[in-house]
Amino acid sequence: MKSIASAPAKIILLGEHFVVYGSKAMLAAIDKRVTVTSSFTDKETIKIKSVLGTLEVPTYVSYQEVKSEFRPFVYLAKKMINSVKEKHAKGLEIEINSDIPVGVGLGSSSACCVAATASIYGLIEEVSGTFHKASLQLKKLSSEELVEISIEAEKTIFPDTSGADCTVCTYGGMIVYDKINGIEKIDNTKYKIKDFETVTDLNFIIANSMIPHSTKRSVERVKKFKENNEEDFSTLCRYVTNLIGDVLWELKNEDSKDGSDFEGMLGLHMNDNHAFLQRIGVSNPILNSMISSLHRGRDNGGAALPAKITGAGDGGCVIALVEDRDDMIGRLAQTRAVLGKDKECFSAKIDTKGVVWSTIEE
Repeated sequence: MKSIASAPAKIILLGEHFVVYGSKAMLAAIDKRVTVTSSFTDKETIKIKSVLGTLEVPTYVSYQEVKSEFRPFVYLAKKMINSVKEKHAKGLEIEINSDIPVGVGLGSSSACCVAATASIYGLIEEVSGTFHKASLQLKKLSSEELVEISIEAEKTIFPDTSGADCTVCTYGGMIVYDKINGIEKIDNTKYKIKDFETVTDLNFIIANSMIPHSTKRSVERVKKFKENNEEDFSTLCRYVTNLIGDVLWELKNEDSKDGSDFEGMLGLHMNDNHAFLQRIGVSNPILNSMISSLHRGRDNGGAALPAKITGAGDGGCVIALVEDRDDMIGRLAQTRAVLGKDKECFSAKIDTKGVVWSTIEE
């Protein structure tokens, strides 16, 4: 039997880096996905195939001994093999296929961890604590269990991860997250927007700076800034939480007659948030120039768009909110013209499905 699971990429609308230190963050899953297929084997190895290459190691190898990009999968595979080794399979094969660009701030590693956890744990069914070799079926973890295990796997690469990325890749849609209170889902049961078919009917343009970056290096830079500027950093954390509070207020009052404007407020605060990220040192001249060009879009024959870094920064992607949804193709063409041919640009909508499971009987 093969177990298949997919999970979406993500963008951070507000709060990256600051969320690690207690601020709130607002995130959204987007409609690019990674798919992981796993199956038991009779060979005592863990084999992983992806666009990054192929790895095959003995099952006794520690995940710390393999390259960082493969560690989460070796970690998850060993957990699974150890639970069923004497009863069924000796090894595991994992195949990863993704349409999420790697290393550009769109949560590729988190989506992989979520999809791999769902796929690998979908290989067994436990009934009353016993393993049924003859009837392997999908064991759908609860969302809470899936998030917890996915974060454990991601920590093999990023020990200080906040867990926010894995959370939104699991649930889909939009969430507000902080370490103490966990997640608050943004949906129509609590938030009603008059101009939306659903609360997650938002449109974005994502522009890849084509600059390689290191999440680890960016995280270390923020940590150093915090240590050297404790009061300033604490103030910025409070500001970010307040920005998110403003946006949630607009969501709750969108149907009121006081002129509430959720998209306008979100766009304004995306711009504010980018200024905070500049302050803590995770932007650079090229990213700042891209964002300034998006802000000044009409001066260059395009559309003026709110924009910010998403993810670790120091490279990777910027995101722009498109309030006029009637001409996305035109907006995308204008953005490409403004930023230049050397930048990769594409449109994105919010993914509401989150992680999805399936199985194939062989």
